[in-house]
Amino acid sequence: MSLPLLLGAFIVLLCVLFNRVSNRLGIPMLAAFILLGMLFGSDGIFKIAFENFFFAEEICSFALIFIMFYGGFGTKWTCAKPVAAKALLLSSAGVALTAGLTALFCYFVLRFDPLISLLMGSVISSTDAASVFSILRSKKLNLKDGTASLLEVESGSNDPMSYMLTASALTLLRGQADPGAIAYLIFSQVVYGIVLGVAIAFAARHIFYNFQFSTNGFDAAFLVAVAVIAYALPNLVGGNGYMSAYLTGIILGNSSLPNKRTLVHFFDGVTGLMQMAIFFLLGLVASPSQMPQIILPAAAIALFLTLVARPAAIFALLSPFGCSKEQILLVSWSGLRGAASIVFAIMSINHGVKHNVFHIVFCVVLLSILIQGTLIPAVAQRLRMIDENADVLTTFTDYTDEVDLQFVKLKISGKHPWNNHSLKEIAMPPELLIVLLLRDGERIVPNGATEIQEEDVLVVCAPAFQDDTVIRLSELTIKPDSPWIGQRISAIHDELGSLVIMIQRNGQTIVPNGQTKLQQNDVLVLNQM
Repeated sequence: MSLPLLLGAFIVLLCVLFNRVSNRLGIPMLAAFILLGMLFGSDGIFKIAFENFFFAEEICSFALIFIMFYGGFGTKWTCAKPVAAKALLLSSAGVALTAGLTALFCYFVLRFDPLISLLMGSVISSTDAASVFSILRSKKLNLKDGTASLLEVESGSNDPMSYMLTASALTLLRGQADPGAIAYLIFSQVVYGIVLGVAIAFAARHIFYNFQFSTNGFDAAFLVAVAVIAYALPNLVGGNGYMSAYLTGIILGNSSLPNKRTLVHFFDGVTGLMQMAIFFLLGLVASPSQMPQIILPAAAIALFLTLVARPAAIFALLSPFGCSKEQILLVSWSGLRGAASIVFAIMSINHGVKHNVFHIVFCVVLLSILIQGTLIPAVAQRLRMIDENADVLTTFTDYTDEVDLQFVKLKISGKHPWNNHSLKEIAMPPELLIVLLLRDGERIVPNGATEIQEEDVLVVCAPAFQDDTVIRLSELTIKPDSPWIGQRISAIHDELGSLVIMIQRNGQTIVPNGQTKLQQNDVLVLNQM
């Protein structure tokens, strides 16, 4: 028992170290985990023979639950909503088009069997959420036109379509070509997956709002159970568990959950561990000695997929939306293949497919992560799709400041009680400190003798709020037809039923009072009562 545990801990430590090395070399982190797994595998240095594909499928499927759930949990819906229609079109019709074109290439060019061609196209038709999330965050790719959110939602939601196509292809390969059965398979996957995912999310949210966890950490344990249930329950009745887990994550991640910051940090660690496990295990089950005989068809499929199939699907689906050529090219290039494709390939082995689908798909995924993943920042730069004024981390709900201090700015008006007083003359609340003073473009580090003047901007520091008490913030946009336009906040307080703590107006942040008048397109940040 001790030796396997020691080996497992050693592998995790190596994965963490490889992460730092891969970042310095510019190699995607997940590719480093795969290569490390190959190093430990039967053809590597440590010669660990691992050929239990049933066990590998179970472990990888379990890991994907948390990757999919946290992919949804980290999706900021306010950023994703404007691109949701395009993303969902890519994750459904885009996957089907990519699968069909790839299947035709495998059949007509590589001379694969028709059903094997269909299986191959289906297995590698989706993009990988873990790979896309990892590169966007680690490289801090701030992209124009909501492209980061588009890639995020697409990659997080397209595995279910690929799974359905793969399941249909395997059904045909088993000689069970019943159109009714396939139609019901697709119906049950979509409908049960969506309905149960939404129901589980709302039930879990209700418990979060109305149940007080007696011990710290139990809320995280509860959320782990919710993620597993969101996958297992739909899967048990024929629904798509990955779709359900993703939807559950989106709903809970965009809810005002208590103690959310701690939950985010917890799931950051869990998801990182799952990514290590899944990609290391996939490298472990691969046999590099078999690569020479499949490298040419794998490279051909990777090239066709990257340069023809996905670009054709993306151009066909995004052009009607008026997307720029640069955005379409970047989205086309960013279609990374990853863990889901290899897991679906393992499924084909466990369903008795004798063709060397697994190693071809494995090679395609490795090429995709190493080449496409490494070059995404350069391609984005070349296409001038980098937005220096954006922050990709704000497209995720898990963006939080790691510092336990909060900084706010305060502008001094002529009537402010602090005007024309030195800091030592001001009765400051405990644990509050003025750390910077901005005056006529000059930065002044103040002391007790510093006198505050009209038009000064003070930067005030205070400890961050650290408590389990629920503060539920929500946003409300003032539409053009709103009767509140021109009204003072004090006049509509009872209708709002909430405290307006901030207004975002034309790129500016306003801390309001009762006399503040609302304008069209104001975004109100409310503290729900």
